[in-house]
Amino acid sequence: MSQAAHAVPSERHDANTGAVIRITTVAAFGGLLFGYDSAVINGAVSSIESHFDVGPGPLGFAVAAALLGAAVGAFFGSRIADRTGRILIMKIAALLFLASAIGCGLANDITTLIIFRVIGGIGVGVASVIAPAYIAEVSPAHLRGRLGSLQQMGIVLGIFLSLLIDALLAHWAGGAANELWLGLEAWRWMFLVMAIPAVMYGVGAFTIPESPRYLVSRGRDDEARSVLTSIHGDQVAEERVARIRETINKEHTPRFGDLRGSLGGLKPIVWVGIGLAALQQFVGINVIFYYSNVLWESVGFSESDSFTISVLTSVTNVLVTIVAIFLVDKVGRRPLLLIGSTGMAASLATLAIIFATANKVMVDGQLTPELGPVAGPVALIAANLFVIFFGVSWGPLMWVLLGEMFPNRIRGAALAVAGAVQWIANWAVTVSFPALSNYSLGVAYGIYAFFAVVSLIFTIKMVSETKGVELEDMHD
Repeated sequence: MSQAAHAVPSERHDANTGAVIRITTVAAFGGLLFGYDSAVINGAVSSIESHFDVGPGPLGFAVAAALLGAAVGAFFGSRIADRTGRILIMKIAALLFLASAIGCGLANDITTLIIFRVIGGIGVGVASVIAPAYIAEVSPAHLRGRLGSLQQMGIVLGIFLSLLIDALLAHWAGGAANELWLGLEAWRWMFLVMAIPAVMYGVGAFTIPESPRYLVSRGRDDEARSVLTSIHGDQVAEERVARIRETINKEHTPRFGDLRGSLGGLKPIVWVGIGLAALQQFVGINVIFYYSNVLWESVGFSESDSFTISVLTSVTNVLVTIVAIFLVDKVGRRPLLLIGSTGMAASLATLAIIFATANKVMVDGQLTPELGPVAGPVALIAANLFVIFFGVSWGPLMWVLLGEMFPNRIRGAALAVAGAVQWIANWAVTVSFPALSNYSLGVAYGIYAFFAVVSLIFTIKMVSETKGVELEDMHD
C-alpha cells in the first residue's frame, strides 16, 4: 500500500489567495486546451469519415492519434521541464496547440489530419503533467486539493466549450459537413477555433512566475523567495525556501532509475500512480466525450439531438467538477474516490444491461440497438450519472494525486511515467471503441463496468490519503 507521510500539516497561514488563484488558473488553462483538443473531434467524426472515406479502423486511429502524441508529451514533458522550467514548457505547449488547430482545420487528407492531431496531442500531454506539478508546487497545503482540481475544471470546461462550439457551428452550417465560412466546412472550423484559446494560453504563460522549486534547484533562491513571498508572505517564504533547499540538497538530478524498487521493478508508490492513471481511463469516460454524438445517433437520436445531449452532458461534468473542488480539501481524496467508483460501477452496469438486452435493427447494413421509450431515457440518465460520479471523483482527483503523492526527488520522473500510462490507456480505449461497439455496446460497457469495480478495490487496497500533507513530507 502506498504511504503518504503522516506528519502533522504545517500551520495554516494567511496566504495571498487571490495571487494563488490567478497563478494556478493560468496554469490550469492548459487543461482547457487539453479538454478542447481532446473532445473537438466528437462533432467532426461523422464528417471526417465521409469526407475522407475511411472505415472504422482508420477513423478510430484518427480520433485516437492525439492520444499517442499526448503519451509522448507526458513522458518527456516533466523531464524537459525539470531542466528548462515549467513556464517555458507551457509556452511550447501553446505553440503546439496553435499548430494543431490550423493544421487539422486545413488538412487535405487523413494522413495530414492525423499528423497534426499528434502534434496537438504532444501539447496536451505536456500540459497534462506540467499543470498539476506546477500547481502543487505553488499552492499552500490546505488549498492544494482545490487548486489542483482547477486542472480538471479546465479540462471539463474545454470539453464543454468544444462540444458547444461544435454544436453551434454545425447548426449555423445546417450540418457539420456543410460549408460555413471562407469555403470551409463547419467541421474544419471546429478545429480552427482552438487557435483562440491557444494564443490566450501562450500569452498567459508570460504573466505567471516560475515554480519556486525549480528556481531553488537552479540556485535562484532570491527569485524563489520573491515568488513565495507574493503567495505566502515573508515569514512562510523563508521557511519554504529552506525546506525546499533541504530536500533538494539530499537529491540528485531526477532520473527514471530512481523509480526502481522491489515490487515488479518499480517503487510501490509509482505503481499506485500508474494504477490511478490507467483506471481513470479504463472506465471508458472518454467514450462519452469522443463518441457520444455517434453513439446517440446510432441508437436513434437525430444529429441535432445528439449534439444537444453531448453539450448537456458536458455541462453536467462542469457542475460536478465544481462540487469536487469544494469537497476535496474537506472530505479528502480517498472517500471521494470510493464514492465515485461505486457510482460508476452501478451506472455503467446499467448501460451494459440496456444495450445488451435492446432489440437490434438493421441500420446501414449493421445490427444496431434500438432503445425504446423507456430504455432511451434510462440510458441517458445512466450515462449522465456515470459522468456525475466520475466528475466528482476520479476526474479531478487522479490529477490532484499525481501532482502531490510522489516524493519530491522522484516527482518529475514518476509523473512522466504515470502521465504516459494515462494517455496510452486513453488511446487504447478510444481506438478500440468503434470496433468494440460494432460488435456489442453491451460488451463494451460491461468491460468499463468491470474496471469501475477494479477501481473501487484498488482504492481500498492501495490509495492513502494526502489531504493537508506538505509536498516535502511525502515519502515512498
